[in-house]
Amino acid sequence: VQLQASGGGLVQPGGSLRLSCAASGFTLDYYAIGWFRQVPGKEREGVTCISSSDGSTYYADSVKGRFTISRDNAKSTVYLQMNSLKPEDTAVYYCATAPSVSTIVPGAACSYEYDYWGQGTQVTVSS
Repeated sequence: VQLQASGGGLVQPGGSLRLSCAASGFTLDYYAIGWFRQVPGKEREGVTCISSSDGSTYYADSVKGRFTISRDNAKSTVYLQMNSLKPEDTAVYYCATAPSVSTIVPGAACSYEYDYWGQGTQVTVSS
């Protein structure tokens, strides 16, 4: 059972990246997926999450309108499309699974119980 986050890299401000979170050894069908990011010395931040079944999502204010989360259950993969990247988006990005979250409650943000975590992928936005 493993989650593999990939797609990070170095990009100039205003550029785009697409992160992938691929599951192996299990299916993502019954899991909500969250993307988080962390900068050394700072608390981990919930960036976005998507429900297991109804497609509902949440985006942190800092990324709203620039980032898009999507999922392809047939490929057991969740994507994070990041556009108009800013230097303050620089962080290690992690994906995680939360079982039995069929809808994202607006007031809950992405505060669910996550059981599997990917290893993280570095995103650096710099000129």
